[in-house]
Amino acid sequence: MNFGGIDETVITREEFPLSKARDVLKDETIAILGYGVQGPGQSLNLRDNGFNVIVGQREGKTYDKAVKDGWIPGETLFSIEEAAERGTIICCLLSDAAVLSVWPTIKKCLKPGDALYFSHGFAITWPDRTGVIPPADVDVIMVAPKGSGTTVRSLYLEGRGINSSFAVEQDYTGRALQRTLAMGIGIGSGYLFETTFKREATSDLTGERGALMGAIQGLFSAQYEVLREHGHTPSEAFNETVEELTQSLMPLFAAKGMDWMYANCSTTAQRGALDWMTPFHDAIKPVMERLYNSVSEGAEAQIAIDANSKPDYREGLEKELQALRDSELWRAAETVRKLRPEGC
Repeated sequence: MNFGGIDETVITREEFPLSKARDVLKDETIAILGYGVQGPGQSLNLRDNGFNVIVGQREGKTYDKAVKDGWIPGETLFSIEEAAERGTIICCLLSDAAVLSVWPTIKKCLKPGDALYFSHGFAITWPDRTGVIPPADVDVIMVAPKGSGTTVRSLYLEGRGINSSFAVEQDYTGRALQRTLAMGIGIGSGYLFETTFKREATSDLTGERGALMGAIQGLFSAQYEVLREHGHTPSEAFNETVEELTQSLMPLFAAKGMDWMYANCSTTAQRGALDWMTPFHDAIKPVMERLYNSVSEGAEAQIAIDANSKPDYREGLEKELQALRDSELWRAAETVRKLRPEGC
């Protein structure tokens, strides 16, 4: 399929239907390790699609959530180690930090011909930092949904499907690609585009720190602060910074493109957007280049490993999140959301 003049490999549900996916995986036991972010969406979609799925999770609140979702202890819900032993496709959907700590347990459970499945390239891309080096006699595969686990589930329930990337790092059985595509269709992907573990990991970490989360919060707070410092009220500053973008403009340019948006706004907005996009690009690109280099060199991976390994990580994280939550920008958001006609 052609993307802006570049041909890429894309697999759709028409080319690889659910019936084919079921046939490819009919003799497999899919063990989902971790029921946190991606685990619920992927496991429930696979179960609803008729695959043989079990879940591995430590006991605690998350384990209790799995029970509420219909996973039965001793039948379809096990400890991480027992699920890994029972599975033929072992899906590492634990957090990056948890994969590192549990890897020795997972590794000893892998049997020749098993598939080791990831939804993020982190652990495999930086093995010198993570210690995750799979044995040579297993397939190493990935399907990475381009969204949260909640979205994986909600889009499936809507009869749609999230787009996902896929990769084969190691093909021991000769069936790695078929297993990968079948898993991608089984978890509810609308379409799948080809990548590598390294490309997925570097683009994902860059995106999270850049346009998807880090950069957009920086942009929001900078514009909001400038408006407030020049006498604009919180409601006006928030509406002109966040609300109009998220509630009005983003759905439109997601559906039709930024060129359409520019062509269908006021002539004043049109001129301003065209004049100012280049200064913003020129200011931001050096920061993005620094960010990408930090990711590709493994520095960001090491920062994440070090931070997530601290015994007081959760307490420190909550303090940072609370500071964000308590900022005037996001306190203003609470009031604005209540005023939306739909009340959401």
